[in-house]
Amino acid sequence: MDKIKAVSLFSSAGIGELLLDKTNIEVVAANELLPKRAECFRHFFPNTEMYCGDINEESTKEHMINIVKNNNVKMLIATPPCQGLSTLGKNKKQIHYESDKRNYLILQTLDIIDACDFDYILIENVPKFIEMYFPYEVEYLRLEDILEKKYAEKYKIDIRVLNAKDYGVCQSRPRAIIKLYKHGLKWGWPKELPEIPLSEAIGHLPSLESGESSDIPWHYSKVHNDRAVLALRHTQPGKSAIANEVHYPKKDDGTRIKGFHNTFKRMVWQQPCPTRTTFSGSISSHNNVHPGRPLSDGTYSDARVLTLLETFIVSSMPDDMDFPKHSSDTFIRAVIGESIPPKLMMQVVEKIGAEEE
Repeated sequence: MDKIKAVSLFSSAGIGELLLDKTNIEVVAANELLPKRAECFRHFFPNTEMYCGDINEESTKEHMINIVKNNNVKMLIATPPCQGLSTLGKNKKQIHYESDKRNYLILQTLDIIDACDFDYILIENVPKFIEMYFPYEVEYLRLEDILEKKYAEKYKIDIRVLNAKDYGVCQSRPRAIIKLYKHGLKWGWPKELPEIPLSEAIGHLPSLESGESSDIPWHYSKVHNDRAVLALRHTQPGKSAIANEVHYPKKDDGTRIKGFHNTFKRMVWQQPCPTRTTFSGSISSHNNVHPGRPLSDGTYSDARVLTLLETFIVSSMPDDMDFPKHSSDTFIRAVIGESIPPKLMMQVVEKIGAEEE
């Protein structure tokens, strides 16, 4: 069977597309604004054209439209930046959404849809994305309403929020999935699978303390603040060091650090990993600390964030990842935190041509 050709917009480093080679979709071209991310995409996908440019510019849109028309492209994948929509950020009210121009990039995608004849369109983002109101024509509408207004005659529009933990990924990561496909075509939804606990996903890997390394590629620990490490050695799985009565996180002057209930918090072996954000390398950020194992002195091991290898595994990425040279820990964690887990993307795309379960 011939593969369905696709283009990808807002592709970042291409993390979400890492498993698409196992499907009937072939991404022939992609667009990304930031050069470092575009370079990483080219590293992963040397046979895919990467056009580095601003989707707000007519020249970028025209370039992508020409690729679609000249290559019989039948699918569009659009994963616009979600930083302005993150519930962990400041932009929690409509007025804040409106002030963050990243939230309007999806509207640029409509120009490409209008100029092309796609059979299938996949738009993916954080769940808040489908609750946001966009300024459209002379009113404010949710994206679903805009799509219905513009494309209901041509496409069936199907929207759901899927959590990666229900689809074979050891990570709780809800994502809004918006599917448009021509009337008369089929595109089902993936079947839910049992959750994968952290113990099953990464429990086989050796313990590491702050700054330690192993002989396993990508399995080495970041160096953490000694005061945070001490506090977390006295913190059980599922608990935050913020709540400790004696060994709590401290500032340089010894005063107590204040934080939310899920900061300086250990994960739980019996559950999937919490969402990996762009800040997964920060020991003080949300739900980032390894579950640890009890030690003979009553403390707990692994007072650290997940290693890059553990982060790859819980994000459903291949564990033999080969990032470009000079890719920093911060960069790698950022592009993973920006992306849909590739196994969830793969399972959504695999259902093209299939009846609904």
